[in-house]
Amino acid sequence: MNDDELIQKILKEEISLHKIEEYVTPEKAASIRRKVVEKYAKVSLEGIANSKVEYDKILNKNIENVIGTISIPLGVAGPIKINGGFAKGSFYLPIATTEGALVASISRGTKAINECGGADVNVYRDGMARAPVFEFENAKKAVEFTKWVEKNQEKLSEYANKTTTHGKVKSISYFILGNNVWLRILMHTGEAMGMNMLTIASEAIAEYIEQNFNGATLVAISGNMCSDKKESFVNELLGRGKGVVADCLISKEVLKKVLGVEAEKINNLNIKKNLLGSSMAGSSKHNAHFANIIAGVFAATGQDLAQVVESSSGYTWTENRNGNLYISVTLPSLEVATIGGGTSVKQQKEVLSIMNLGLNGSLDDGTKKFAEIIAGGVLAGELNLLCALAKKELGSAHKKLGRDKK
Repeated sequence: MNDDELIQKILKEEISLHKIEEYVTPEKAASIRRKVVEKYAKVSLEGIANSKVEYDKILNKNIENVIGTISIPLGVAGPIKINGGFAKGSFYLPIATTEGALVASISRGTKAINECGGADVNVYRDGMARAPVFEFENAKKAVEFTKWVEKNQEKLSEYANKTTTHGKVKSISYFILGNNVWLRILMHTGEAMGMNMLTIASEAIAEYIEQNFNGATLVAISGNMCSDKKESFVNELLGRGKGVVADCLISKEVLKKVLGVEAEKINNLNIKKNLLGSSMAGSSKHNAHFANIIAGVFAATGQDLAQVVESSSGYTWTENRNGNLYISVTLPSLEVATIGGGTSVKQQKEVLSIMNLGLNGSLDDGTKKFAEIIAGGVLAGELNLLCALAKKELGSAHKKLGRDKK
């Protein structure tokens, strides 16, 4: 069988992606797998194939003091069918990782989800936050300031909006502690993740405040009520980036055929592990491994890696519905971009193109589509890990796929 015949059989799902090595060498398999993705997504992945960074384009934009690059293996999970408000269809999910069994885990979850009609995914909230902190002589003056902010919301938003053609202030809320006040500025940032955009806009607001409210002194343009790159309840409750929810009803037939486990076992495990165990540990992350999937996607697509912290906060919920399993994942603070930052690096840009993202510059729906695809992947990853734990096969899976055999 020649390469073209093999590719066609894979596209027709007669041969699985993970079984290509049964027909050709591992090096050849990677090339064929990449060509399958290129044909499926109708894109070119030349930069990924050559694995070269254009140093002149990243210097002092994406990094300083460059000495070279670090290679992370890139795989694809799926494809997964997404029934979203913005993402509609089947998508390969790119994962950059050195953790064996991760891509396989997500892929098995996608198989079960696909056989049940796909993942239903929706963005329910959107807005990036920055929170400057101001100090005053006393608490009375701080309270006066909050009342002044309420009366001048429109003027403050106007000054912020003048700094960008892509962003728009959605709200300005305040938090007071003694003689200190934090303004949490929430802005719609389009296709950009928006931190730089929002910082510049917040500086404009702060400048106007210091000039027009007597006694206000800016302490820091970021006062940690944002909250950026830190685990926080404010992001889980009020959101930062995209709030996304994904769910699916896995039939008892698919549970048995694909995953080999009953709904009640998974539901009981989710309660004891994700809800009770996380609560006992004092964690606000009530999930099995959101960070695994999100970190892999972030590394592959040029996202801000430190924002995996808040982006992976969230909840997994399950119900046993007469032997069928209802499962959902909720990500209240998923921070993603399809333009700007690391998304402009050639390889990362190509990875985004696999999902038909980052190709049109300023399409407002692109980041929402991206968020929905990620949430679908998280749902698949959670489903399979819970099944593996319920079947007590987590160790054997990592022994088979995640350990050096030498």
